[in-house]
Order: sequence, then structure tokens, then C-alpha cells
Amino acid sequence: MMSHPISPCQVVAMLVANGVDRVKMFDADPWTALALADTGIQVMFAVPNDQLEYLAGDPRRAYLWAEQNVSAYLEAGVDVRYVAVGNEPFLKSYNGSLINVTFPALKNMQRALDKLRLSEQVKAVVPLNADVYNSPENKPVPSAGSFRKDINALMVDIVNFLHMNDAPFVVNIYPFLSLYQNPNFPLNFSFFDGGSKPVYDKGMVYTNVFDANFDTLVWSLRKAGVPDMKVVVGEVGWPTDGDKNANVRYAQRFYDGFLKKMVGNIGTPLRPGWMEVYLFALIDENQKSVLPGRFERHWGLLTYDGKPKFSMDLSGDGLDNLVGIEVDYLPAQWCVFNKDAKDKYKDLAASVDYACSNADCTPLGYGSSCNGLSHDGNISYAFNIYFQTMDQDVRACSFGGLAKITTINASQGGCLFPVQIISASERVVPVRFSLISFLVLLVAVSILT
Repeated sequence: MMSHPISPCQVVAMLVANGVDRVKMFDADPWTALALADTGIQVMFAVPNDQLEYLAGDPRRAYLWAEQNVSAYLEAGVDVRYVAVGNEPFLKSYNGSLINVTFPALKNMQRALDKLRLSEQVKAVVPLNADVYNSPENKPVPSAGSFRKDINALMVDIVNFLHMNDAPFVVNIYPFLSLYQNPNFPLNFSFFDGGSKPVYDKGMVYTNVFDANFDTLVWSLRKAGVPDMKVVVGEVGWPTDGDKNANVRYAQRFYDGFLKKMVGNIGTPLRPGWMEVYLFALIDENQKSVLPGRFERHWGLLTYDGKPKFSMDLSGDGLDNLVGIEVDYLPAQWCVFNKDAKDKYKDLAASVDYACSNADCTPLGYGSSCNGLSHDGNISYAFNIYFQTMDQDVRACSFGGLAKITTINASQGGCLFPVQIISASERVVPVRFSLISFLVLLVAVSILT
């Protein structure tokens, strides 16, 4: 969800260069899907949440979706392995709006895959947020965990249906959110390098929240009657901006510990061994909703222009060798506050509000990378990010004479004033693949010994 997407062909080449063999998408966008053909990369496509009710209403609609978005892509050389039916449909913030349609949509999708004779290769799943299970406040240990009371019966039906069809439970786990949502949460328990008081539970020792969260799910599955059900971590990561705890230093600390854990096939106390895990996300998204928090636009391993944010070892060979993407930029020019403008404070607040309503000003927030800018610096950042988002159109650097274009880099200290890339959004898609929607790639790291 970017104003200036990078070409999928370039992105896929980067994935191959980094040895990534699995990706998870939030739709089945043909521009991206076809770039994955004949690469050996296994793919999870998805039905967006706004289509669940449609698919739930008629099995023929699910069949048509599977025919167009699974069969057709398989024939084109895309190695489809999963169909995600929705994404975190039982989030509490959805107020139950998808509770009655998710399971029927899942059953219709499974029926469609069966009818197309694809169900051995392609599994229908429902990626769920970790908020579908919990432990009581008076006993916050994994063994006390179970599915949420309001959806317990539904979850028991879903997990048994998935298990019957040899499909995994896909869960999204975010240690960062534990820290973000609870100001009293112990910081070090979010990471994997010790330093926090361990949690003891029925002979198991937990030194980080990821393991504790994962094993709370394992206990919930046991209580639901599927103790040996496979679990896939559909999303895990750490943002790098938009909050006091969202920064490059903490993100690198998190990934360093997490990837060493994956390379060592350590698993969790209840599920030791290899894990299938998707890292969220591949590239920053400057048009993603910020309702959950300003950090939502900064989950990427790569910056908006395809550069690694920090050194990272995906291969397990001890080298910091994450390969980025080469892109082309717009001219090296910036839009800044014109301090010499007449009546320079007239309509200034409205101009800044307009700029930030149409571009990404999240780095200006409290605790973020540009939080330390001066009053004039904040204005310049807002004007520049709007100017860049508008492809450096000279009309986007006017603001009634309050702004001017400069060729002097306006970046200050640790605050980057970006120069936008040339967008790859102009594209041609074969007619038979002109299907749906929006694009986000998630990286899956599969490290085998």
C-alpha cells in the first residue's frame, strides 16, 4: 500500500537473491502474482476481508475465485501453497462484523479446492491475530490459555475443520504490540537476549514473550482437541518508526535474536524444532492506515526505496548479507518552508494539515525519527513529503508562496527528507488475470539445516 510501488519483477529478483523461498500476500494481485511464476517461491494468496461475505454466500463464488486465482496461477507457473481466507477477521476492533461469514467462506473455499482437485497441494487457512486466545489476568501463563470466550465454540469448530483437512493454524504474533499496548510491559521480555525475569509454567521456562504467546496457542489447541495441529507464524516483526519503541536499534535487536532462534531450529518450550515463519513486512507502506498507530507504515525490512534498514543475516551463515533493490529516483530536489515569504504565518497551519493529510508525516510524531525538528523543520518536512508524493510537481511546492524548491539536501540529523523514487505503478496486466486489489508482500524465511 505505497504511493510509489517498486516493480514486482525487481522485488522477486531480490527475494531470490536473498534465498527467500516463501511469500505471503494479502490478495492475488496479478501484477505481483505473475512475477512469482517459475521462481520456485511458494506463495500464499489471500481473499481480502471485504470479500468474505460474498464468498460465504454461495459456493459457486468461491469456486470461481479459486479457479481464477489458484488454478490459473498454477498453470502460469506460480507455486501456490495456501489460500488465506481473510486476514485477522476476529480482531476485537472489528466488533464481530466478520464472525458469521468467516467459517462459511472457509468451508466454501475448501469445497472449491476439493472440486478442483487441488486440496492436497493448496491448503485453505485463516490467518488470525493472537488476540483470539488469552490467559486470565490472574494467571498469565501459557497453560492457562484458551480461545476467547466470545468465539470459543467457533474457534473449536474452525481448528477441527482445518485439522481435518491437514491445514495449519496461521497466527500473527507481535512482541512489539505487547510493549506498545502495555506501558508496564517489561522491555527485555520482548527480545531474545535475556535480561528479563523468566516466567515458569509447568516445568517450562519462558524468557521472551514470543515463546510464551506461541505456547499459549498450543495450550488452546490442546483444549480444543487438536494437540498436534501444525502452527505457522503468518506475521512477526518490529517497526522502525512512528513510536518511541519503534526504531532501527530495537528492530535490529529483535531480528538478530529471532533469526538466530530460527537458524538454530530452537522452536518453543512446547514445540521445539523447525518453524515456518513469515516476517512482516517486506517494504514500508506510506499509504497504510494508521488507526492502530503511526508505526503501521514502518514495518518493512526495506525502506520505501528498497534499501535494507540494517544489516541482517537471513541465510544463517553468519554474514550480514541482506540484498536490497536498485531503483531510480526523481531529481535531487526538496520542497522547504520559505522563511522570506510575506505573511508567512497566514494559512500556515492549514497548509501543513493539508500536506500531512495527503502524504506520510508519521515520522514527525512523538518518539519518532523526526520528532526533534524545529518548528520550521516540521513545516519543511510536511511540505517536502507532499511534494515528493506528488512526483515533485512544481504546483505541489507552492502553498500560496509559503514553500520553495531547493537543491540543497534538507535532511537534518537523523531525520531523512526523502527524494521519491520513480513509481512502477504504470503497468500492463494480461486481461485474463485482471482480478483484484491491493498489494503487500510478506517475506517468509525458511532456513533449513
